[in-house]
Amino acid sequence: MSVEETVRGMWKALSDRDWELVKAYLSDDCIYLDMPVGPTAAARGPDDIVKRLKIGLEPLTDYQNFPGLMLDNGIDVMYEHSEEWRWPTGESAALNFVSVHRVVGGKITLWKDYWDMGALANHAPPNWLDDFANADMSWMFDATGLV
Repeated sequence: MSVEETVRGMWKALSDRDWELVKAYLSDDCIYLDMPVGPTAAARGPDDIVKRLKIGLEPLTDYQNFPGLMLDNGIDVMYEHSEEWRWPTGESAALNFVSVHRVVGGKITLWKDYWDMGALANHAPPNWLDDFANADMSWMFDATGLV
């Protein structure tokens, strides 16, 4: 499987919110982080990465990923794409992303998302941040110096 097929497969699984399949694309020591938040709030390993992803995505009534430009050098992949989030209360947000992945041995070992947090915060329901404040944060990993 090419690095592009690996990344596209993981994003398809994420769009379907097929958590077990998402895990299958991640290496045991994969690091995931949202760059707007920084490396001190990263997640490491498939189980913790999925815990982190679920905080934002599981409460949504609809979540779609729209593919875009993908470039790779055989190991590193840059993927420009967009997402649409819809909450049960009717709000929605269209988000533009650039995701950077490192793929080694058919598994994603590093995943960094670059996006505009303000675009989400400006369209999310007022209680959106409460989901994070009340969530299980056992996934938090400080990746400072590793990414």
